[in-house]
Amino acid sequence: MERLDKFISGQKGMSRSDAKLLIKKGVVAVNGKTAKSGDAKINPETDTVTIDGKNTVYRKHIYLMLNKPQGYVCATEDNVSKTVMELVPEEFRRDGLFPAGRLDKDTEGFVLITDDGEFAHRILSPRNHVPKVYYCELEHDCADDYAEKLANGVVLASGEKCLPAEIKINEKKNTAYLTISEGKFHQVKRMFEALGNRIIYLKRVKIGGLSLDEKLVLGACREIMHKEIAEIEGVF
Repeated sequence: MERLDKFISGQKGMSRSDAKLLIKKGVVAVNGKTAKSGDAKINPETDTVTIDGKNTVYRKHIYLMLNKPQGYVCATEDNVSKTVMELVPEEFRRDGLFPAGRLDKDTEGFVLITDDGEFAHRILSPRNHVPKVYYCELEHDCADDYAEKLANGVVLASGEKCLPAEIKINEKKNTAYLTISEGKFHQVKRMFEALGNRIIYLKRVKIGGLSLDEKLVLGACREIMHKEIAEIEGVF
């Protein structure tokens, strides 16, 4: 059982005081009856809660796919830059949401946002080596030996050696898809720098077995379905 005001606060991403205010206004109903107090206990899995006549669907956890534009940082809050959390629509906002992993401010593409800490840990843990695919546009054409060098593990300027990576060079030789299974700081950019090249555009297009939805415009996000969660986790 859970307090009604806590349930509304958690599911709608609002403060407990704002949830109590909605109840006081008489716009919250439980199983068709107008709620009188935020102290009321409900069963989130069996009771039906409506706000202004609209059903509040209970989700233990939520998983979102965001097509991140440039200019946003992957953080819950930042004093200088806009964050990806500002792009989450009101209908999906709730307590505890955070971006699972990071993309650089000038990188676009697939960012997974969730409130499921255990799931995020599984896909981010270095031990699981969850693959991530990036579309890369480069200053110069890819050389023929890139595939071999990447497969053997590129050594960065810092001396760090990367895990084996896979590259698929497109017909347009200065574009490619790179698959990596770790997350070092600015890794993709540093890998190509180690190869004597430079990234001019970068977009993450896949996490695990789940590709970025081509219908999602920049800045848009949608909920990830349970079968899609399995596609992400099915690779480890």
